[in-house]
Amino acid sequence: MADTSNYKVPHKRRREQKTDYQQREKLVKSGKPRAVIRTSNKHTKAHLSHFNREGDKNEAQTTSKDLENYGWEHNTGNLPAAYLTGYLTGMKADIDKAILDLGLREKKAGGRVFAAVKGMNDAGLEVPAGEKTFPEEGRIKGKHIKEIKDSDIVENFEETKEQITGDLE
Repeated sequence: MADTSNYKVPHKRRREQKTDYQQREKLVKSGKPRAVIRTSNKHTKAHLSHFNREGDKNEAQTTSKDLENYGWEHNTGNLPAAYLTGYLTGMKADIDKAILDLGLREKKAGGRVFAAVKGMNDAGLEVPAGEKTFPEEGRIKGKHIKEIKDSDIVENFEETKEQITGDLE
């Protein structure tokens, strides 16, 4: 600890590297809902968050585990599952526009976060992102996985997407 009274202890969530308060302030001041996408090794989680002084209100929450209810038979931690999670979130949404909340983790163009954003955009929810950040169409459908594992992932991707569209329209 410092010897002077000028030392200020950072907020707990900042010390734990969970929240960038400067970034959050900019997003909240925009007045638009935030499209929050978080990934882990096994799942992708997406939801739309509205700022409220008592605590953020979340709507259209989806995890890649929910895809099993729509016929998804493959790993829920891969790129096609991230796209479908974003697509499902976009189909559940009652809003037209949102801004992307990237959080603190490093983001890579063509990664799962941007696959989920592409899914949201394809479902009709406008989330601004550069076209260069989205994965290639073949990767979104799982063709790179089919080459390695020789599975029916491309067909299952199309069936799951149709199931989501049919159930939520």
